[in-house]
Amino acid sequence: MEQLQIVDFALVELTLYLDTHPADMQAIQQFNQLAQRRGQLAHAFEMQYGPLLQYGHSFTKYPWQWIETPWPWQV
Repeated sequence: MEQLQIVDFALVELTLYLDTHPADMQAIQQFNQLAQRRGQLAHAFEMQYGPLLQYGHSFTKYPWQWIETPWPWQV
């Protein structure tokens, strides 16, 4: 969870930077690499603890996992 939070923070910062520097290819590449890493981290977290995001951003197994798994702040 800590690694996921670190990557999320970096993605937010890069998003803000890219809003004012949209042609910075190095920042775009870094953003894309971190976005890919975030997907990997989120997938690993969900395999161990259950869904991380609601509204169709995360899959759930049977039975419905939202009531069975710890909340992200409980991990």
